[in-house]
This record gives sequence, C-alpha cells and structure tokens, in this order.
Amino acid sequence: MTTPPVHDGGGAPGGRRAPGDLPASAAELDARLAAARYISDPATSLSLWLALRMDRPLLLEGPAGVGKTDLARAAAEALGRGLIRLQCYEGLDEAKALYEWDYAKQMLYTQLLRDAVAKEVAGAASLSEAARAIAGSEASFFSEHFLIARPLLAALRSAAPVVLLIDEVDRADPEFEAFLLEVLSEMQVTIPELGTIRAAHPPLVLLTTNATREMTEALRRRCLHAFLDYPPPSREVAILKVAIPGIEARLAAQIVAFVGALRAMDLRKSPAISETLDWARALLLLGRSALTPEVARDTLGVLLKHQRDRSDAEARLGALVRAAEQAPAAEQAPAT
Repeated sequence: MTTPPVHDGGGAPGGRRAPGDLPASAAELDARLAAARYISDPATSLSLWLALRMDRPLLLEGPAGVGKTDLARAAAEALGRGLIRLQCYEGLDEAKALYEWDYAKQMLYTQLLRDAVAKEVAGAASLSEAARAIAGSEASFFSEHFLIARPLLAALRSAAPVVLLIDEVDRADPEFEAFLLEVLSEMQVTIPELGTIRAAHPPLVLLTTNATREMTEALRRRCLHAFLDYPPPSREVAILKVAIPGIEARLAAQIVAFVGALRAMDLRKSPAISETLDWARALLLLGRSALTPEVARDTLGVLLKHQRDRSDAEARLGALVRAAEQAPAAEQAPAT
C-alpha cells in the first residue's frame, strides 16, 4: 500500500470528522473506513473498534502488502485524527523513537552566550566552584526550546487525539519492544530534565508486523490482535474498484482471478494487494480491457519479483489466463 501522509494531530483538516466523534458500533466504523477508501472485513473493523473503545493497542499481523499500513491511514481519516508514524528498523533506539536533545542548537547557543557564561564563572575561586556556577544554568540548555520530539513523544503530547502507527515493529530489536511495552502500558514517559509527560489524549495505537521474527509474548499480551490475509475475490474486486475508479468489471474480475491463481502456486513471494493494484494500473496504461497470454507474460514483472517465480508462472501461463477468463465479471463487494 502507499505510504500514508503524516499529520500533526492538530485538529480535523480537510473537512474530516471532529476527533471526538467516535463511531457507536463496529458497523459504523466499517462504513467510515469504506468512505475513507478502505474496504475492510467485519472482523478487522470489530477489532479496530474494540481497540478504540478499550484504549488498547491493536497488533496487525499478516503478509506484506495486504493493507495493514493503509488501515492506519484510513482509520485516521475515518476518526478525524492526525496520523503519526514510527517506522521501525534494526537498531532503532529511544532517541529516534521518543526524543533527543538538539545538540547542534545547544552548542550554537553556548557560543552565542559565551560572554554570559564567562560572567557566571568570573568570580569563581576554583574549578569546582566554576563548575557549580555553570551547573546552575544547565536547565536553560535542557528545556523545551532544545527538545526534539520523535513520534512516540509527539503522539503523547498531541493537543488532540491521534492515530499512532508503529510500522513493522518486528524489524526492531527485542530490547526496543521492552521499551515500547513500558510506554504503551503507562501512556507516559519521563524525561529526567523535564519530568513525567502523560498523554492528555491516549492515541489509538496500531502496530504492524510482517512476522520477520517472533515478537515477545509480553507485547502481544498488551495488544488486541487482528490478522490481515489476502482478501477473498469479491473483496479484492471491490478494493480495485475503489482504488481505480472506472476500471471495467470484467477486467477487475480477471485480474483478481489471475492473481488468486498465482497465490495458489508454490511461489517464493506471492503477489499482495499492492501488486494487484499496480498490475491493474499497468494494464490500464497499456490500454487493455481484457487479459491475454501475451500481455500477462510481458507484465509479470509487476506482480512477481523473483525470477524463479516468473519462470514458474510463465510455464503455466495458458492455464492461468484461461482461469482468469472464466472469472465472473459481476463480483460484488461483501456486505459490511
């Protein structure tokens, strides 16, 4: 899915709903997600609604490209909230996730204020006395003016409720999970120089994982859980129609049937929803209104990113296209 925009949580720009306007039911939330161009399924919408009402993080698990990150974007739009994203990676630490001090700015101010510092120590009789005199001004350099708020702190300090997306948490180290668990459990952090900062509006926290490693049981216990898998054909057709307005029903059904047949093969990496959307856009750019073996072969690189997978698909291309041609053109979106 495309990377969602990040907002600062300062209201409901663009005519979005007011942040306090909570859906009364999972069905209402499902309808709001649809209005935000996200075709959910009832189980996922229910999990999201429960996380919202229970103030619990929601762990979204499933293959890459099935819409986990885009669900956070749609949830923010559906709830009228800003979206703050923390992208996880190996080596991510507290300084990059929570806060850090602007050392360059502190050094600049030290240079600009060196005359004032000199006056502070002018009457000192010893080095220790001079150090004590400078220490009295230390608080000035560790104040809000020099604080850089990273995503976790920004979400806690937001003046309005936000959606906090902690993306691909499985890419971070287990030690970071322990730190994250502490923050999510208390919804507060302590900055030694400033004190404890509590969330005035606890964010709706969504964590995503592609299962590149096992997550700690402690973090799993803290979260509600939803598994996002490849959608059934009817819902994937509905996703295509929402994402690509004007696509012909026949072509949409053929695309979904072809991709579904690929997923049934023993591939190194099956095409996800994001690849389905990319392939549909590619076929439209080529002016195609129906699949043929030739166009499928020429555009397999949009769907499959490993040569072995492409070779296996090419060997079965005729059967794959025939299966796509037999797909019903009038797939309907599932009821929500």
